[in-house]
Amino acid sequence: MTAASTATAPKIDLLDAASFANGQPHDQFTWLREHDPVHRHDEPDGPGFWAVTRYEDVRHVGRDPGTFSNSPSVQIVDVHGDGASMGDHQMMLMMDPPRHSKYRKLVSPDFVPRSVRPLIHRVDALARQIVDAVIERGECDLVDDLAGEMPSLVIADLLGMPLEDGRELYKLTEQMHAVPDTVPEGTQLNAALKMFTYASELQAAKRRNPGDDLSSRLLAAEVEGHRLDEMDFNLFFMLLIDAGGDTTRQLVGGGLHALFERPDQRAALMADLDGRLDTAIEEMLRWVSPVVYMRRTVTTDTELRGRQIGAGDKVVMYYGSANRDERVFANPQTFDITRSPNDHIAFGSGGPHFCLGSHLARVEITALLREILTRMPDIEPAGPTTWLQSNFISGPRHLPVRFTPGPKLGS
Repeated sequence: MTAASTATAPKIDLLDAASFANGQPHDQFTWLREHDPVHRHDEPDGPGFWAVTRYEDVRHVGRDPGTFSNSPSVQIVDVHGDGASMGDHQMMLMMDPPRHSKYRKLVSPDFVPRSVRPLIHRVDALARQIVDAVIERGECDLVDDLAGEMPSLVIADLLGMPLEDGRELYKLTEQMHAVPDTVPEGTQLNAALKMFTYASELQAAKRRNPGDDLSSRLLAAEVEGHRLDEMDFNLFFMLLIDAGGDTTRQLVGGGLHALFERPDQRAALMADLDGRLDTAIEEMLRWVSPVVYMRRTVTTDTELRGRQIGAGDKVVMYYGSANRDERVFANPQTFDITRSPNDHIAFGSGGPHFCLGSHLARVEITALLREILTRMPDIEPAGPTTWLQSNFISGPRHLPVRFTPGPKLGS
């Protein structure tokens, strides 16, 4: 960096929860993309990391697992006992090919488009149920009562567990993603242990009495002579619960927040909901970018945009920044529900770790947004928005809303 560019730089701190108090720190990202796209960032009590903020570089890192490994962790700060690894076992998200490929083959059949399509009617019914629960009240919390309900109920339904358990487990994911300085010591570990214990109990029940559900199919699946053992199942269960809710919950909350602030875009969407909802959702994904970043660890000395990066260094891909890159998107700071093409990387930058649940997430988001906008056409904020205090997951934590009460539709 030159002296001139340093003088005009905002304070760069991508670890501080305060930087994410009102959403993602796009002032910092904009400056970094222009002046220091592969930025060396300090890490208190840690070795530091490289912050990668341009679209092209994020895609490059994400598509080269040989140089940029998911192991040992995808989060910046190493949290020992976070539940992602147990002895020789790892959560699939922390694996690299070829081991990752073998495990992904075990679980992917339930998440490909041909498997997700038959779920559309069930997801639509859950969306009606979610709106029915609040429609007569005329007010609710958009995140807790609407956006957060959908992934909780869908994944519980898929896994063959009580719907209420899905709600409780998603509360644990919020504790697991909290910035360490904002919660009591041990919060993340305790939440992971509670989820792990539940997975063990569910697994035992499904082995005794298998059903027509994802849990039972996972326990019976076999690829190249390999089946999930107890630890494998528990870790994959945790990944499903954790990753399965973040995109839908934060996207619906953050996407509607964007519409609330832009009456012209909202009016355009409502004028042709069937014709514009799909492109609006893709723009919401770009705009909100619910997963802020993913970390990789360098396996061998390499170079990125002229910076020498050593083996063992942490490299962090900032999706929220890449999705506002001026080199890729016209008017990237403008929310435009008609944007096309829209090559965002909200589900990852491609390669072996592209989001397994992207098809299901789009089905959930489409069903819930259609139900909300159709049955609550005058929905509006009824109080201030509170944002998640997390540098890993971005979106509203609370968003009180009001609307004209209506009748329940039932099943």
